[in-house]
Amino acid sequence: MSAPLRLAINGYGRIGRCVLRALAESSYRDTLRVVAINEPADLESMAYLTRFDSTHGVFPGTVEAGEGSLRVNGADIRVFHASRPADVPWAELQADLLLECSGRFATRAQLQGFLDAGCARLLISNPGRGASEVDCTIVYGINDQLLQAGQTLVSAASCTTNAIVPVLDLLDRHLGVQSAFLTTLHSVMNDQPMIDGYHHSDLRRTRSAMQSIVPVSTGLALGVERLLPQLAGRIQAKAVRVPILNVSAIDLTVNLGKPTSVEALNALCTEAAARQPGLLACTRQPHASIDFNHNPHSAIIDLGQTRVNNSHFANLMVWFDNEWGFANRMLDISARWGDLFRSPADPRA
Repeated sequence: MSAPLRLAINGYGRIGRCVLRALAESSYRDTLRVVAINEPADLESMAYLTRFDSTHGVFPGTVEAGEGSLRVNGADIRVFHASRPADVPWAELQADLLLECSGRFATRAQLQGFLDAGCARLLISNPGRGASEVDCTIVYGINDQLLQAGQTLVSAASCTTNAIVPVLDLLDRHLGVQSAFLTTLHSVMNDQPMIDGYHHSDLRRTRSAMQSIVPVSTGLALGVERLLPQLAGRIQAKAVRVPILNVSAIDLTVNLGKPTSVEALNALCTEAAARQPGLLACTRQPHASIDFNHNPHSAIIDLGQTRVNNSHFANLMVWFDNEWGFANRMLDISARWGDLFRSPADPRA
């Protein structure tokens, strides 16, 4: 039996902690193992925030602060507190894959610092500054066949891209997407203050996250075009932050090349969900956003909200847990990539 794939995590914030928690609850817990975490925060805070989470609840196991380690379910994970990639002995850790979850590194030059410091390869939790900054950008279930053993820098795209690309891909293949407008209703993020305060560039984000609906900039249209280049020039997007802790939605308005109806469109989505269990789901229940907290799917289509006007103009509501779903996709990509780059000649395989 192969030894577990050795993972390291750089940046132990919302996504980093969700990745560790998701692994503890997933079928990958025997085939993927986190062996190291680099996070500037102190170890006691790391242990506390792993054990207790206001969004996802109490950790389903044991968490303790050890001697330079985070002890999770009895297994020690080495902890470092470096601010620069070069200050962690990555080569010594013999990690097969580093999950870069800080979001601070978005260019190839910045990411190269990890490779130069001894990391074998990186999976990053952001789209990067552009397509050329990484070897490939993967939305699991859509283009993971592009993963190759020899790649070293791979992006898992973004939570919103993972939510909407499967839906747009489905519509384009069956009905033809002539144009689309995406409005993301996103839960608050930690680049927003709880009360009015300064922001480095965006005046709207100086306002209290929990008191207003706040329009923000988004690169979602460019992210979609990177994954679905045939839709280049046909996608527009905007985003607003809403005062809830977690779970987001995308209001998709699309002009279709072929005629459809509410019933036909919902049937198409339902059939697609049946073909991709765990990634795409559909529901007819009268849900509110809280119902999707801790949901591991990339996207959940709310069939009760589907609308069609004049047979070619359609509107769909797509829910997603922007933390938990994305963390699970990072694990999916890690496992798939590991199957490719680990060979029988690898002594850890």
